[in-house]
Amino acid sequence: MGTDDKQRRLINSHENSRGFYLQKFRLYETRSNFYMVGWDKTRTFWKVLKIDRLEPSELIIHEDPTSYSEIECLDLLKRIHEGNTSTGGLKFVSRCYGIIGFIKFLGPYYFLVITERRKIGKICGHAVYAITKSEMFPIPHSTVLSNMAYSKDENRYQKLLHMVDLTKDFFFSYSYPIMISFQKNLSNSETGLTLYETMFVWNEFLTRGIHNQLQNTLWTVALVYGFFKQVTLTISAQDFILTLIARRSRHYAGTRYLKRGVNEKGHVANDVETEQIVFENVREGSPVGVSAVVQNRGSIPLFWSQETSRLNLKPDIILSRKDLKFEATKLHFEDLVQRYGNPVIILNLIKTREKRPRETILRAEFANAIDFINKDLPEDNQLRFLHWDLNKHPRIKATKALIRLGEVAVNALELTGLFHCQLIPTSRSGELLKLSSIGCDSSGDHVEKDLYEMDVEVDNGSDDLRGAYYVKLSTVQKGVLRTNCIDCLDRTNVGQYAYGLVALTHQLHALGFIDVENIDSHSPIAHDLMRIYEEMGDTLALQYGGSAAHNKIFSEIRGQWKATTRSQEFFRSLQRYYSNAYMDPEKQDAINVFLGHFQPQEGKPSLWELNPEQHYDVRMHGSTLTAESSRSFIKRSLSEGNISCGSSSHGKDTDIDQTEDAHQPLTVCGKGGCKGISESTPEISTCDTDISFTRYTPSMYGGQFFHDMQLEQCLGSGSVKFHECALIPYPKNKEVQFSCWLDNLATSAINDRVVQKQNSAFGPVHF
Repeated sequence: MGTDDKQRRLINSHENSRGFYLQKFRLYETRSNFYMVGWDKTRTFWKVLKIDRLEPSELIIHEDPTSYSEIECLDLLKRIHEGNTSTGGLKFVSRCYGIIGFIKFLGPYYFLVITERRKIGKICGHAVYAITKSEMFPIPHSTVLSNMAYSKDENRYQKLLHMVDLTKDFFFSYSYPIMISFQKNLSNSETGLTLYETMFVWNEFLTRGIHNQLQNTLWTVALVYGFFKQVTLTISAQDFILTLIARRSRHYAGTRYLKRGVNEKGHVANDVETEQIVFENVREGSPVGVSAVVQNRGSIPLFWSQETSRLNLKPDIILSRKDLKFEATKLHFEDLVQRYGNPVIILNLIKTREKRPRETILRAEFANAIDFINKDLPEDNQLRFLHWDLNKHPRIKATKALIRLGEVAVNALELTGLFHCQLIPTSRSGELLKLSSIGCDSSGDHVEKDLYEMDVEVDNGSDDLRGAYYVKLSTVQKGVLRTNCIDCLDRTNVGQYAYGLVALTHQLHALGFIDVENIDSHSPIAHDLMRIYEEMGDTLALQYGGSAAHNKIFSEIRGQWKATTRSQEFFRSLQRYYSNAYMDPEKQDAINVFLGHFQPQEGKPSLWELNPEQHYDVRMHGSTLTAESSRSFIKRSLSEGNISCGSSSHGKDTDIDQTEDAHQPLTVCGKGGCKGISESTPEISTCDTDISFTRYTPSMYGGQFFHDMQLEQCLGSGSVKFHECALIPYPKNKEVQFSCWLDNLATSAINDRVVQKQNSAFGPVHF
């Protein structure tokens, strides 16, 4: 008995001082209840959850407040079995790795659980997993189900939910808040339920019921949807670990033509946060350097749409309502400032001219919106805005395009900075060390060499122990680069790669891997990074656009045969067209069901009876909901997806835990209108026009903020002309001296000299 008391004291002390995470579960059933038993990695904490099976249409969950030892838990299960022998006893159902959530259509409640998982990486020793298999179980016992009224629509709603392929692009961690960035993890005081309310947790609706009843997150996992890739790379004979994470927002999420622009709350379609983290690959117990940088993509924050058409590959762009004060646009940028701080830097890659205005309509209105918003902002907080038409010149070389984008990246990084710290092991290896706040002084400047404390898990081989680290902070990121084109897929991904490459040079330099901030665009490390960004771009494009991304620039850099590239681009255009025209409405319905934007009710119209293009509002229970939906966490085929419909029958007691090898506020620019390629079609010949850029002069103070670009309206012509200027820093309270030079990219000699001069002005970053 003394031993049991000692173990119980150990459990309570451990639980109270450090908290714990349930990572493995077993599901049992009796006629009246489901019982889920969960335990932590050390098999020290054992908890029991009970779900009522006699209530036909309500969700009733009870958590035993006691933390058991393993022996005590086995004894409890034995007593439950003995108490239910008259109705069949306690039966094993399945091994699980977490609850995804609960959902109800027109009949009973169902609950979704992870039954197989695979490890895809680690962050500070915290394992990150993907789902290999999941199952969905009806909660009421079969005797209760037989007495419930049957609706013919029930199966159809189930099939919609089954279209969601949880094995594609979803990931989670038990102990690391993967839904927020590394920098925010150090400074964020939010935990538990609050984290589930963030914009990147896709099963927030599914877990709302259990969280409201239990007021904890022990039993659920927070699913992030997007992209996760971790690799070990080598530079200068030294290994480092690179992690690229894309987090897709659940707000205003959906398919390409059914979700465009912004909604009334300021949420934009295809809103994705991309984080690039670099770790030193060091021995356990050694100090480890970490650097991270975040960028963002999202639809142009205006009220606009395109009608899905089976006859037109490029539907007209329609400004669907006039927001004279740009309230929704303002809300969007206020949210970005809240998330990332100032400055917000906008890189707009849409076209400058078209024979038939499409993109240029948005270009002009976007410029007007930024100009309007900036009028009410202090100079330091104004939005930094740059137009640059990536499709403007068909003869531009891919490397020169990356040079231009790299110049933007260099300036953006000077303005925002990046996160850099060193994790230093402490001797206090059993304690929880809290990091109260990240260091920015009242002026918002970066804090140098402040010492903070945090708790992280040590990657110690067994992955079962944790150690405490001091966090020696060098710099933090304050502000963000936001990139967009029309779909925020193809051109945007090129822009994000260019930024990622420049950021990597700064990260590796900060960590001491390279002496100068210079990585050649043709070096192996640059090609490795390009492949990862290309993979991310394909994944995000499949989710939102229905096909892999158009990667013409990447293909050219790799030296791929042009005929092969054209064929590939044409095929992807057709694939995207077919998906958008024929499959998107059903995908959108599935998204609405999964995210809870539509909740069925008997006597109300079914989801498929509504207009499929009602992409701003979905009616539910007689009220109006925002039909936020997101592209393709949907299974990319016509099959029913990977969620198995489980009965309450016995499952295999197998521990399938696969591991994947980790080594594998700126003023307006201008307006305009030259026909270039669409993101949906292969590149075709376009007119060759000039762009004017601003030259950087050595007398200008480096890295303060971007120059305001002039908006020029051509009266009487009915067209809008943009002057595009290079991104330049200039000193506050001084007259800006600059000159614009005509950049005819067809004139290679002049172009080469100017590019060479600009490279030297912006620092030794080569592409």
